Amino acid sequence: MKFQTVQFRQFVSVCVSVCLLLSATVFAQDPPRPRLGVPDSGSSDSSGGNAARGTGKVVVSSDEDYLLAASDVIEIVVQDAPELSGNFRISAAGTIPMHYLGTLTVVGKTPYDVSKTIADGLRGRYLKDPKVFVNVAQYNSRTFFVQGAVRNPGVHVIEGKPSLFKLLTIAGGLQEKHGSTAYIIREIKAKPEKLENRGQAGNESVTTRTPVGQAVTDAKGLGTKVSIEGEGEYELRQAKIGGMLRGNFDQNMLIEPGDVVYIPPAEVFYVSGEVKSPGQYQYKEGITLRQAISLAQGMPFKAAGNRGVIYREDPLTGKFSEMPVDISAVYSGKKDDIQILPNDIVVVPNSAVKSVSSALLMALGYGVAARVPIGR
Repeated sequence: MKFQTVQFRQFVSVCVSVCLLLSATVFAQDPPRPRLGVPDSGSSDSSGGNAARGTGKVVVSSDEDYLLAASDVIEIVVQDAPELSGNFRISAAGTIPMHYLGTLTVVGKTPYDVSKTIADGLRGRYLKDPKVFVNVAQYNSRTFFVQGAVRNPGVHVIEGKPSLFKLLTIAGGLQEKHGSTAYIIREIKAKPEKLENRGQAGNESVTTRTPVGQAVTDAKGLGTKVSIEGEGEYELRQAKIGGMLRGNFDQNMLIEPGDVVYIPPAEVFYVSGEVKSPGQYQYKEGITLRQAISLAQGMPFKAAGNRGVIYREDPLTGKFSEMPVDISAVYSGKKDDIQILPNDIVVVPNSAVKSVSSALLMALGYGVAARVPIGR
């Protein structure tokens, strides 16, 4: 149990690092320069093209025009002016350098707006009636990372801001055995004053550092802030997948570009002791103690259900606490049912008195049966 929790923490921490490294590798590549007028196999346009990894299609949002952002690569084609045409990566300041026109601010504009701005700048002084075409070659500002129990994990390039539900659909849907909670890890833009404070006290950050893995198990609501040594700060959010799929769309939050969405494998709980079928069972949101005992096919006569125990893990420390419970009263409806949580261990003890009574009854029953002549 505790080993599984440690593995989960380590996996999520590594997941963030790998996704960020993959993002940096993709963005560091030189943008392709396709022949003018001929779509390049490594680029993508608004009608769909290869994603950052070259394995999927760019998903286009039909309810909004795409606004250019930093790191995007745009292809500009100026008819009759090949010296002005080419691929341009948008800088962090939101600009591109262009011959004759100088530095142009393009961030926050649509490709059509940019083509009109360039055409107006060239008209009369450089070309009589310029024809300018602007395409998005790489949607580098629209990368989303999905990891865990989905059918197509990895980097997905999406035009617009998808909801969690749409992003999971784009990732091929959930695997059959998936956890009930989605974790969304979002980088927080550092404020200038915070950046100035960094480096003090022996080059240590003045902000409290908390491992991402601990934050995942620690988070009780939205907005938990964490940071990793040597990287920026992150905010952890979570959404209940089961509730969302059953119509609770309050859990269907918008996902921001650069977010890392992690869907853990199916969670489990355990039923042990005097039940007919002890073992490990897949956890589903909303499962109760009565349902857990039913899954274990109930308790035999010799079970001491009134002395049951639930061992529950503390997400902060990984330690287990002991919670006495009268399982017999709950199972019969005399007491309120109890919600089961992931990693719970339900223990049904043995009753020594009932065990002896059961053995005597069995022996007595066997002896009586042995004295009854066959045919009577």
